Amino acid sequence: MNKVKCECGHVNPHGTIFCEACGKSFEEADTQGLLDMRYEGSARRSQTYKKTFIDSIWNFFSSVKVGVWLIVITLLASALGTLFPQEMYIPQNMSPSDFYKQEYGVLGQIYFELGFNNLYGSWWYMILVASIAISLVICSLDRVVPLYKALKKQGVKRNENFLRRQRLFGEGNVDAPESIDTWVEALKKKRYNVRVENGNILAEKGRFSRWGPYVNHIGLIIFLIGAMLRFFPGMYIDDALWLRDGETKVIPGTEGKYYLENKQFIKEVYDEEDNFTVGMGMPKNFQADVVLYERVDKVVPGTKPELKMIKEQEVRVNEPLKFEGFALYQTDYKLGEFYEMTFKLVEKNTKKGFGNVVINLENPEKSYDLGNGYKVEIMSYFPNFYFDDEGNPNTKNRLPDNPAFIFKMFSPAVPDGEVSFVGIQSNAEPFGENKYRMAFQDLKTRNATGLTVRLDRTIGIIIAGGILFMLGVIQGMYWNHRRIWIQKNEKGIMVAAHTNKNWYGLKREIETMFKGTVLPIPNDQQENVK
Repeated sequence: MNKVKCECGHVNPHGTIFCEACGKSFEEADTQGLLDMRYEGSARRSQTYKKTFIDSIWNFFSSVKVGVWLIVITLLASALGTLFPQEMYIPQNMSPSDFYKQEYGVLGQIYFELGFNNLYGSWWYMILVASIAISLVICSLDRVVPLYKALKKQGVKRNENFLRRQRLFGEGNVDAPESIDTWVEALKKKRYNVRVENGNILAEKGRFSRWGPYVNHIGLIIFLIGAMLRFFPGMYIDDALWLRDGETKVIPGTEGKYYLENKQFIKEVYDEEDNFTVGMGMPKNFQADVVLYERVDKVVPGTKPELKMIKEQEVRVNEPLKFEGFALYQTDYKLGEFYEMTFKLVEKNTKKGFGNVVINLENPEKSYDLGNGYKVEIMSYFPNFYFDDEGNPNTKNRLPDNPAFIFKMFSPAVPDGEVSFVGIQSNAEPFGENKYRMAFQDLKTRNATGLTVRLDRTIGIIIAGGILFMLGVIQGMYWNHRRIWIQKNEKGIMVAAHTNKNWYGLKREIETMFKGTVLPIPNDQQENVK
């Protein structure tokens, strides 16, 4: 677009309200009233370019109202996400759809269908967060670039109309001559940067405070980037790892590189020897003795890993195991989990036994050969047994809290086999009376430790964004940009001043500096504006 050349010779971008150098207004119809100094009259892209599709996108996101509405919508969505528990916090033994419907009824079902169960990782929530970041970037660029250029190019001598339309303005005749050095010295004592040109003065200080809101925006953008990076693989992990005594598992998020062995979980309580009668029987220590291993061979599915021990540690509450940015915290435990059950094949009439069947409840075998023609097969295994709505046996999850089995027992007397349903304190024969039965013999238990696996490579970015945000707040809140123009004309002398806030403070400062001089003390013209 065509640029606008002022009579002072300065060339201004199209859309500039008043000249960046001298302050002459380009809007002939508006030469009265106080001047709008928010962006130094500079041309903002959103107000100038409105033709292409890119212009439309830029103008949409450059609107402060749009940014505010995006924040409001995101806050409302975040609030709705706390109405019911997120999916990561619900029991793992039920499908999310069944859980929300069963626990919270119709509202829960709607909550699940709309995707609020996994809100903070959903694509549309990420789009909202990204839109806020885009709005902050475009809003800042749309304003800070022209503002910076205008402040950099401002001249010492300003158009008289520009000075008269400042909020603080005073004009008077100079009866007695007075050295300009007196005024300059008074301004410098108040730490103003002073420029003098042909007897005209521009005094300025605190310009850096004008960039406070934009530093604030940069901090917010960095903070949002850090928050969004949490959803990228390898940047943020908050997972659970359950280990039974003697069990070794791969650590989540390490892609098969690191393994952890739980040698033993220990729970200790206060007793009489502790001389702590108030908390008698209360737990005093939760401890998992663990060993960290690193896999030294290549990760090949189905192969047994070759492990090298890295370190051995006792993991307690607030004493995590740390390595390569990972931290493993002791957060939960389970005592006396069923581990191994032993049954004996017994002839019911004679009570004679024909061998034991030792079943590993975590990974049971399909058949057990007892020799001499006796064999037992597991037709079905229900680790956490219950009857479903149709009356059929089913399992709630894979944890062996209430194990039950359907056995098929083969013997020389019954070569086709007999079916028996066996659970804790239950032994049913669904197809009629059997000749043999499975008699319970023994039960072994073991403890389990629940560890939280955490990795956060975004925390530095989030902290940096937060610090920058606060610096921007301080920068814009505790300092202000002040300018004073002193200019002679044919009638006498004019004094005008502008600040982005704290007008009363600026007026008092001018009165202090120029008291006893011939300079007129400017008045606050805002009082005359209705």
